[in-house]
Amino acid sequence: MPAGLPGSTYAQNQANPSLGQFVIFDPLSGPKGSALDGMTFGAWDATTRLPATTKNNLVGTGALSTGIGIGENDIIGISKSTQPQTTAGAIFQAGFEDNLIPGEKVTTRTGPPPVVTAQAVDSTMMYIGGGKCTANVSGIAPAVPYTAGIQLLGAGNGGARDAGAGPVFSGFGMKMVTAVAPVAVGAVVETGFVNRSTRQIETNESIFGSAVAASGAIS
Repeated sequence: MPAGLPGSTYAQNQANPSLGQFVIFDPLSGPKGSALDGMTFGAWDATTRLPATTKNNLVGTGALSTGIGIGENDIIGISKSTQPQTTAGAIFQAGFEDNLIPGEKVTTRTGPPPVVTAQAVDSTMMYIGGGKCTANVSGIAPAVPYTAGIQLLGAGNGGARDAGAGPVFSGFGMKMVTAVAPVAVGAVVETGFVNRSTRQIETNESIFGSAVAASGAIS
């Protein structure tokens, strides 16, 4: 089933919710109509509420079990203990890297402190075996990782869960960004990424900004 936002009503969650505190979710099953959102095998008996065939009717990925500490709700600032006294130093001290896109693999960085300069999709960063296999190839099911569209997605505090057009929806990713001036909730922190945290962020504070552009199609 698609992700539900804690601050949205049942009806809103059934559609395209955006209310409540910002949360993160799995791109394979979190957006409505995503790759593993209610895959149907065989018919469903509306009277008995059981599969009409011997095949399973509904498949889901369950809860996301990675991304701990990632979200809009922790705002990172330079403190007296930050070494070096830079925004990149503060981000690294908090356990992250500047420009990091959660769920993708860092391919190049500068530093120290590290600043990400390039990333790429690598679904093994999020899923065992890359999250996908090809069934019954010479009697085995070899892992075939996804190569596009995989990153952690988020919604809430004004940010919609679903992007694009159905029946297959994508969502909105994140990136570690830093304010060069005060930024209100819902306003742009860096080009393409907005503040969905719980308050205005101040100059030199950093957050995982919510992407304006939709994530790519999963393949």
